Amino acid sequence: MHDQSGFKVRIDEVLVRLADEEEAALLGLHVELSPLSEQLRRSLARGKRIRAAFLYWGWRAAGQPDCEGVIRAAAAMELVHAAACTHDDIIDDSRMRHGQLTAHAAFAASGQRSTALAMILGDLLMGYAGHVFTSCGLPGAYLARTGPLWSALLRETMAGEFLEVLRTDAPTRPLQVAESLEVARYKTAKYTVERPLHLGATLAGGSRALLDAFSAYGLPLGEAFQLRDDLLGTFGDPAETGKSNLDDLRDGKPTALLALTAAAACEDDRRLLAKLVGNPALGEEEAASVRELMERCGARQQVESMIAGRIARAAGALDAVPMPAEARSALRGLADAAALRTI
Repeated sequence: MHDQSGFKVRIDEVLVRLADEEEAALLGLHVELSPLSEQLRRSLARGKRIRAAFLYWGWRAAGQPDCEGVIRAAAAMELVHAAACTHDDIIDDSRMRHGQLTAHAAFAASGQRSTALAMILGDLLMGYAGHVFTSCGLPGAYLARTGPLWSALLRETMAGEFLEVLRTDAPTRPLQVAESLEVARYKTAKYTVERPLHLGATLAGGSRALLDAFSAYGLPLGEAFQLRDDLLGTFGDPAETGKSNLDDLRDGKPTALLALTAAAACEDDRRLLAKLVGNPALGEEEAASVRELMERCGARQQVESMIAGRIARAAGALDAVPMPAEARSALRGLADAAALRTI
């Protein structure tokens, strides 16, 4: 895989500078805004910068050279991600992310109105994303090309989040695998892979054929990324993933893993799922029973097969259009890493 470490350092530097500038601006307004600036800095201090990487390599795949302007534009994707995570953690009442307290949990630990303050932080992060992108230093004509794409990215991300909330622990009808994948496509595949690639390529003046190839690559890869995340959300070790492996089951998240389990389960097992999944009081022993069922009915292996198939489709899509060898190598490496969820 192409070495992403130097790229990540450059993105981190942009985000640290932003945190420094905004801390000074916020505290210049009022000293009591210090908890907001502290959480802003914490929200930007971690992450593998995968969305930024896809925007960057979309730019490079269109034949443009490395420059500081595209690094700053790519950093905007991390602000979109930080905003989405902040709001997502509120919706799910997730207490941990990357092994640290989420924003609303940290505000609550300080005795503050946690949900309200975290919502404000998420809104602020999304606002910063637009500012960083439009002030990245690339020519105005380049930026003007991306207006519709920027709107689409935000619209699709919110659509995926909305559909997930509607379909979480919904008792009126059985969850369908197609519906789970629809949520994954909008909530993850498009905003994690496809749209960042499109933004980078469009900034660079890339062809329609390149954008189409990025859709053929990005959508299956993004779905594989979410499917792997769903497996880790149930079977992962919290010490390694940095998040709970009970939250998805407690919330009754509409994952393909759960839909496949329900479809393959016998009547007694479906009753067990109905009793345990979506129960806020679900503990480790009950979760182990659900995991055993997911293994026994073959749902976990089916998800693994779905991941492998999507990774293969994504890798093959890169051969459909010419691009610089370095960009092709980097994008293939990112696809390989997604198979193992090392990105």
